[in-house]
Amino acid sequence: METNTIDEEKVAKLPKEGVHCFAANGKQIKTRRIITIPLIVIFLVLAVFFFIGSYKNIIFACISILCFVISVLVFVHTFLIAKYRIAVDYNEKKIVLRYRYSLITIPFETFDAREGEPDKAEELLENSSLGGNEKVYYLVLDNVLDDACYQTTTKDLASREDFFKLRDEAYAIADAYGARNLENAIKPEYSKKQLAKDEIGSDADVENIVDSVMNETKEAKNSAAEEVSEKAEDVKEAVEEKAEEVKEAVEEKAEDVKEAVEDKIDEIKGE
Repeated sequence: METNTIDEEKVAKLPKEGVHCFAANGKQIKTRRIITIPLIVIFLVLAVFFFIGSYKNIIFACISILCFVISVLVFVHTFLIAKYRIAVDYNEKKIVLRYRYSLITIPFETFDAREGEPDKAEELLENSSLGGNEKVYYLVLDNVLDDACYQTTTKDLASREDFFKLRDEAYAIADAYGARNLENAIKPEYSKKQLAKDEIGSDADVENIVDSVMNETKEAKNSAAEEVSEKAEDVKEAVEEKAEEVKEAVEEKAEDVKEAVEDKIDEIKGE
């Protein structure tokens, strides 16, 4: 670990102990329970029916059992995220994320937080009337040594106040430990504007690019002109050869006609 990225003064301002838990949105929890409870009953009945009912089908029975198990797991998971979905553990100096039935931990030393953004589907939903009136905020929780990162929003947590509290703490930890400045940190993707700026570069780079394009265009034009000139010369030679062949054929034909006419005249005189 590169300790030179840590700002000891900022670290000293962080809490020394305690675990701050942030539970999932209560509405999401209730919705999942309302949906999964009838599904559990339906898939259980279908499984029994396809196993021992009048219409036995092992494939459908296995599918029903699989759906039943998934529904039970989702239902049980609602009780886990009701306790906490994200936790900031100042005792162990780590961020804990509950992802399905796994716990993902990110040490403060490799943790970074930054503003997130919606995907295409979420963006369309927010721009429509279905998205509601409240602005949705996004927060990325990242282990700078891993490719994967995790995003949460104001819709995912129990309240907007919880989200903003988590965001403030996450930003404070990220600034204090400076993991984003590690040499082996995986940098987040640039925004489209930054990427375009990096690709184009300075004004001098732009001039070099323009000059390069102009030179390539000039060379391409010269090459095309040479190619056209060579092609025209080939066409000219082909036309001249063809004209010579036509001339010879016409002369031969004219000679044949001349001989035929003379023979006809001699024939008439003989008569």
